[in-house]
Amino acid sequence: MNKKKIINDPVYGFITIPFEIVHDIIEHPWFQRLSRIRQLGLTYLVYPGALHTRFHHTIGALHLMTGAIETLKSKGHHITDEEAEGACIAILMHDIGHGPFSHALENLLAKNVSHEYLSELFMNRLNKEFDGKLEVAIRIFNNQHPKRFLHQLVSSQLDVDRLDYLNRDSFFTGVSEGVISSDRIIKMLDIADGNLVVEEKGIYSVEKFITARRLMYWQVYLHKTVLAAEHMLVNIITRARQLSLRGDILFGTPSFLDFLQNEHQKADFESNPEILANFANLDDFDVFTSVKEWCNHPDKVLSTLCQGLVNRKLYKIEIRKEAFDTGEIRKLREEISAALNISIEEAAYFAFTDSIQNNAYSSTDDKINILFKDGTIVDIAKASDNFNINALTQPVTKHFRCIYRP
Repeated sequence: MNKKKIINDPVYGFITIPFEIVHDIIEHPWFQRLSRIRQLGLTYLVYPGALHTRFHHTIGALHLMTGAIETLKSKGHHITDEEAEGACIAILMHDIGHGPFSHALENLLAKNVSHEYLSELFMNRLNKEFDGKLEVAIRIFNNQHPKRFLHQLVSSQLDVDRLDYLNRDSFFTGVSEGVISSDRIIKMLDIADGNLVVEEKGIYSVEKFITARRLMYWQVYLHKTVLAAEHMLVNIITRARQLSLRGDILFGTPSFLDFLQNEHQKADFESNPEILANFANLDDFDVFTSVKEWCNHPDKVLSTLCQGLVNRKLYKIEIRKEAFDTGEIRKLREEISAALNISIEEAAYFAFTDSIQNNAYSSTDDKINILFKDGTIVDIAKASDNFNINALTQPVTKHFRCIYRP
């Protein structure tokens, strides 16, 4: 069987599958599930074109990984076929642990269980299924491989994951501020002291990358209407679980009900293989089909929230720099409690406040280092003559208030 397939991608054009094992992983049902999970969750409610999936993104990141490896090899750095294959598998599977609606329900369906942790579990299970062929990929994914730059290509402040999702999310949302020169950045990659660096010639492309990331967070990922929709979905799942735990019967697929009726934690995934298998059955369709059905549920809180999400009658949201007065929120909850004939505790589903943070670049984490011609290596925040880059190293926190009046 010919496993060197070609995929036609709307962002990069034709993408070639580089290794047979990569083809086999893509064909696996657990990976195919990613085609049923939207990359940007409920962002399509603001940007109607944002219907691309985690499958799209991982294939794109795979394409950039192959380009990065070829660039580094062309500059004299020794990367074996086994290491190249491992890096490709690691980036291909870096998001396989995402649940329905991606980040919107992170740590909610499974309590304090990140998608990175679940990705590692999936990789370990598939490693057994593929007779140990994922060993190198797992070491790269966990930053346990001696060539640290391979892990940095998978997960760092300038990894191929971010290079793909910025361009891809920009393409599908139509927000041009997110367009970056990923090809040029990859061509400028090099290795110094075992770490990934960017040649001096690529400094302006990196500046654009950091600026684009900040703008995409404000305009897309943290857009106020996206926040309102995601918090409505979170509150729907929270209420559904509350009802399930007290014994109410809710509509749902068996796998979805397992996560509503139980608060699974890390130890549960490790001790019971069936829980991971149930998670592998979950996608956006499980959740939204239930939400549609719950519109008619007798619980007023659940049905009202579900009707709001299905019919795009979302929370009215206000964002500002200062925190909101808790007394004002309490008064709003009292008004909603009286209007809907529900308890004050239940009214918290319809009036609440929270905060968001945008941190485009951190000089304390795994830095983006610029390699100058004299061999000097300098953090981009210090190397750049763009004062905005220094400003972007400071996280920006904003507060928001959501109110829903049926």
